[in-house]
Amino acid sequence: MRPIIICALLLLKVTLGNACASGQFTESGQCCSLCPAGYEVEVACGKEDTKCAPCPQGTFSPSKGLDPCLPCSKCPPSVPTVASCSAAHNTQCECDTGYFFLDTYNLCAPCSKCHAGEGVIRECGYQGDTMCQICGPGTFSEELVSTKPCQTCTQCSDSEVEIRPCMSNSDTLCMDRRLHILSRPAETDGTRDAPRWPDLEGVMEGEEEGKASPAPGAPKFTPQDEGGSNNILAYVSVLAAVVLGLLIYVAYKCWRSCKQKKALSKARAAELASPEGEKLQSDSGVFLDSYSIQDNQTSKGMKTDSMQDSRLYINLPPHRQEEVERLLQEGSSRGWRHLGVALGYESEQLDLFGRGEAPAHTLLSNWAQKESSTLGLLCSALARIERPDVVTALNCPSQGVSVV
Repeated sequence: MRPIIICALLLLKVTLGNACASGQFTESGQCCSLCPAGYEVEVACGKEDTKCAPCPQGTFSPSKGLDPCLPCSKCPPSVPTVASCSAAHNTQCECDTGYFFLDTYNLCAPCSKCHAGEGVIRECGYQGDTMCQICGPGTFSEELVSTKPCQTCTQCSDSEVEIRPCMSNSDTLCMDRRLHILSRPAETDGTRDAPRWPDLEGVMEGEEEGKASPAPGAPKFTPQDEGGSNNILAYVSVLAAVVLGLLIYVAYKCWRSCKQKKALSKARAAELASPEGEKLQSDSGVFLDSYSIQDNQTSKGMKTDSMQDSRLYINLPPHRQEEVERLLQEGSSRGWRHLGVALGYESEQLDLFGRGEAPAHTLLSNWAQKESSTLGLLCSALARIERPDVVTALNCPSQGVSVV
């Protein structure tokens, strides 16, 4: 008898499994209850139903479930606190615009953006990162990088014809039915496609005057027919103007690139003309440019003086910080990501920084929140990744060291 009861209870569990939110049952077959937000499981469901207890101080539980309470996060020193941690809500930190607080790493990470065909269902902010969803029927999103919800598809009017239906990544394409290139011009009496016959009086007059006259049955062209040709010529003219503009733009970019290369060549030639450059080149017989000289001087100077520079990076003037961020962002293959590894950041954190539009700014801003963010440590890290140009921009101390 007991096996039959057990089988009946198992069958009841399978039948009511979808209706039970927790998916667990007591020994009597009752669905186990979920703990509400702000509570955790005190006694697990078994002989009796689940028993819940409020989250202890310093922990929280954001939703219903059977999971234990999570520890509350703490905002970094430079990030203001919007709301303190409660039993049902984590600590809310006020990051800059375009960033959200990532409690996993306890830092402000760049907000994600939706791609074409997706719309925002939750904006980036206190609740977390941006949440995207594929646009459903009747909606679309054409922007490659978007922070807006899906838009409603356009409906073609009665005077338009639908050329392409609405899709998740493009709106409906409509065109006017009365375009001359798609329809014949209407007659003066309002009828369409009516047969046109040559004017007999004009034919007789043309024969009398000896002029060429249209053959019987030939169509008679009207000013409306000429209007269609004018429209085509207008389209072709616009297209030609666009192509001409693109050619001018490409020519301008090429001219500007050549001008920059010439200026760089002149600058290097001027540096090599200096006494130090001539001495190095004449003694060794090997070509050394100014950048090699600068690398040797900077690396040797930093070994003695840069580690003792206790100035904080956050106290640098804004224009100096922008120059350092620009050098790390552009040009060299050893950029901000190599610097992040040298400063002790993990690859997952660097991937988060890389999602933003200015990862170098994000990296240095986050590093500047640490107490040990001195120029000495930063210059030492830059020396290890061989970036003497950034060290020069930071103006790290290198006095008293000579190059032999």
